[in-house]
Amino acid sequence: MIDNKKRLALRGLTLVGAAAVVTLASCGKKDDAAAQMAMMMQQTPEIAVMTVQPGNSDLSHSYAATIKGRTDIDVRPLVSGFITQVHVDEGQAVRKGQPLFTLDQVQYQAAVDQAVAQLASAKTAVETARLTADNKQRLFDKNIISEYENQLAKNSLAQAEAQLRTAEAAVVNARKNLSYTVVTAPSDGFVGVIPNREGSLASPSMVQPLTTVSDNSDIYAYFSINEKDLLEMTDNGTKSIAQAIAEMPAVQLQLSDGSMYPEEGKVATVSGVIDQSTGAANVRARFKNTNGMLRSGSTGQIRVPVVKHDVLVIPQKATYEIQNLRFVYVVNDSNKTVSTPITVDQLNDGKNFVVTSGLQAGQRIVVEGVGNKVKPDMQIKPVDAAELAAKQAAMAAQHQQQAGK
Repeated sequence: MIDNKKRLALRGLTLVGAAAVVTLASCGKKDDAAAQMAMMMQQTPEIAVMTVQPGNSDLSHSYAATIKGRTDIDVRPLVSGFITQVHVDEGQAVRKGQPLFTLDQVQYQAAVDQAVAQLASAKTAVETARLTADNKQRLFDKNIISEYENQLAKNSLAQAEAQLRTAEAAVVNARKNLSYTVVTAPSDGFVGVIPNREGSLASPSMVQPLTTVSDNSDIYAYFSINEKDLLEMTDNGTKSIAQAIAEMPAVQLQLSDGSMYPEEGKVATVSGVIDQSTGAANVRARFKNTNGMLRSGSTGQIRVPVVKHDVLVIPQKATYEIQNLRFVYVVNDSNKTVSTPITVDQLNDGKNFVVTSGLQAGQRIVVEGVGNKVKPDMQIKPVDAAELAAKQAAMAAQHQQQAGK
């Protein structure tokens, strides 16, 4: 009896121990699963995403442009002579009629003096011929001389008067040539290069001008557009070029250093003929140049704005390319990335794309780590890109403030 009781007691203890072991094992499995879940949550990366929404794009076409003054006038002398004085310097602002160069005046002053002397002689000859003609007329009236002799006197007077007019014209011409020895500015503007200085021979036939005066009060930016752009401008020919120009928005000029010229310009003319060699039409935009900042001969880029409404605009960094195809990572309802092909407008600003197909408003796309950290079918923890940027900026400001203490 005693042995049976002992055996029953031992069996009971064994069952209790086994139950305890099962209970402990079950609790251990639950703890492991929770730990694994927590580890997975820690390993799921936070990735910046954005929700695609319709908006407006403010893009622009860019064209290489050459800048020219309102007028660029080559200055050449009207008479030949050695340069005796240069009155201006390169780049100097001048007014119309201001002296630029003086040529040797000796021979031209001598020509004036000679013409004046000949004019005085011609005047004397006219007076003498007039006295003779008057005297002959009185004698003819008294029938003392013949009509033939009287007519000869009149002819001599007419000849002397003609020679007087010739002498007067010679004086005018000589004085004009003398005035041409002072070469003046043909318009307001800025002086260009001066290749010839004192002692150089100048002549009307010289290939290289004495200088160029550029009127830069207004400047023109010349650029070219292709046939496709011209058709787009005129709505495939439904509008005239004049109407298209009137409806065009103001254009901007990007200077060679990348900065934007503060004044907006306006397209003034578009050539109606397409150059067969280039396939392009010439366009001229006009800009005010109140501070004289722009100079003839400079270069830049003309930006013609193109505004589109209710389009999907995404950052270029949110896309990647494979074999000339462009993709984005769309985040599905399970927070997994789905590689999605898209098409974009060729026109862009270097930072954003206008999506033409492949995306819909309301979809979430990855905007961080595309092409390196993010992979297809990857589990992520989406974070709003704007909120993440604000958070990072706040942390950076805090670190900077702490570092300054």
